Amino acid sequence: MADGAPGKIPAPHIEYAQLSPTLIVLGAAVVGIVIEAFVPRRHRYYSQLLLTVVALAAAFAAVIGLAAGGFGSAKAHIAAMGALAVDGPALFLQGTILLVSLVAVFTFAERRLDPAAHGKRVDSFAAQPAAVPGGAAEQAAVKAGFTTTEVFPIALFAVGGMLVFPAANDLLTLFIALEVFSLPLYILCALARRQRLLSQEAAVKYFLLGAFSSAFLLFGVALLYGYAGTVTYAGIAEVISDGAKQIDPALAGTMGNDALLLIGAALVLMGLLFKVGAVPFHMWTPDVYQGAPTPVTGFMAAATKVAAFGALLRLLYVVLPGMRWDWQPVMWGVAIITMLGGAIVAITQTDIKRLLAYSSIAHAGFILAGVIATSEEGISSVLFYLAAYSFVTLGAFAVVTLVRDAGGEATQLSKWAGLGRRSPLVAAVFAVFLLAFAGIPLTSGFAGKFAVFKAAAQSGAGWLVVVGVLSSAIAAFFYIRVIVLMFFQEPKADGPTVAVPSPLTTTAIAIGVAVTLVLGLAPQYFLDLAGQAGVFVR
Repeated sequence: MADGAPGKIPAPHIEYAQLSPTLIVLGAAVVGIVIEAFVPRRHRYYSQLLLTVVALAAAFAAVIGLAAGGFGSAKAHIAAMGALAVDGPALFLQGTILLVSLVAVFTFAERRLDPAAHGKRVDSFAAQPAAVPGGAAEQAAVKAGFTTTEVFPIALFAVGGMLVFPAANDLLTLFIALEVFSLPLYILCALARRQRLLSQEAAVKYFLLGAFSSAFLLFGVALLYGYAGTVTYAGIAEVISDGAKQIDPALAGTMGNDALLLIGAALVLMGLLFKVGAVPFHMWTPDVYQGAPTPVTGFMAAATKVAAFGALLRLLYVVLPGMRWDWQPVMWGVAIITMLGGAIVAITQTDIKRLLAYSSIAHAGFILAGVIATSEEGISSVLFYLAAYSFVTLGAFAVVTLVRDAGGEATQLSKWAGLGRRSPLVAAVFAVFLLAFAGIPLTSGFAGKFAVFKAAAQSGAGWLVVVGVLSSAIAAFFYIRVIVLMFFQEPKADGPTVAVPSPLTTTAIAIGVAVTLVLGLAPQYFLDLAGQAGVFVR
């Protein structure tokens, strides 16, 4: 090579086999878009459903294969040229997200709950989302019996982003993954077949507030880059612990400046706390949960929390362990107001979806107690809690889709009075989920809460546990109130009916009940599994 000639750009080294779960899901999403373009409308539903289920099952099998191959423990390493971690927590969270998404897809595909429109079965999604609500185009689409099958590839894109989010090992990958799973969720929230305007309002609120949180996160990334001269987690952690050894000339004026570190870390944490729905970044949660189609609400409430808490854990444990004394008091405050705020405001709710939204905010506070523990027990307890909570949430929202009146889903709490007399089985199943949310023994909720509170207490956060137990007692009140309403009040003459679902929703609810009871009655194997997966690769 002649002197002065530019050198060759090295080809990137990508470990495709270790990234296979994400690649399978994103590849299937692209194929789903092609199906929408070329397959006749009458065949799309079955094609998309089959493709989505096979893709999620194959990706889960790939996660199991990686874990069996030792990539969750001995062979854990940083892949894709430093962009992604392949380690125990990443594989555990990816497996949970894929299973949750697989069950959620069954509720997406349900077509027996609404009465048939013009001789054709319909689902929860708008006949033609681009049409003006109530307009001529929408009426023509309903009359033609259209269904929105593109929800399946959109959901797959969201899942693909969620798989990358907890495994991201540099701040730019984290931001890109955040956008990849957030944008499809904004769209899915706007697609409700009934109450179109409420659904679109929810999507706009989610989009605007999500854009704000993304901007905060990106600004924080820029400040952390100015502080450390790198966006990789290991690089930032090294500068925090040892100071800037090699000053980048371009960043000589800012590298090692603690003000940039503190403000940048705070802004990135704000972006992640928005996604988990922690107070005071929770204002979008009740409106979006209420307005979005209920299958989307269940999917979002379960899978997004798993992905966001995974990313939060990795940031605090891998990037910022050297700043523990700075972020721990702040996270204490956030956890306390999240637990108490979610539990107290839930008492005043009269809509079942809003009640479950505030319940999810309180649960975010309980999970933060495990995050604050800063120990291996803390990591494993959070992993277990996320797995347990996500299936209870999915099951609860699947039950909500069944209780219907002339206007669609009957979400007003007053309409649930006497449900135990009309449909004892559905009411009993919902009661199991409510007891799990309340943390009653012999349910997965009790095992999860016990694990996170124990980890927090062992790390010296005893007062946090006291607040957590107090919040659980407050939360138990409104869960028990719903059970009393269902079983000990007379049903109204004009009350709602319980629709008979297809095997798809029945399977989703049955899996939710099974996981809730198995993790409650015999949690030790799964606690051990979470314990083995609780070490981050650095």
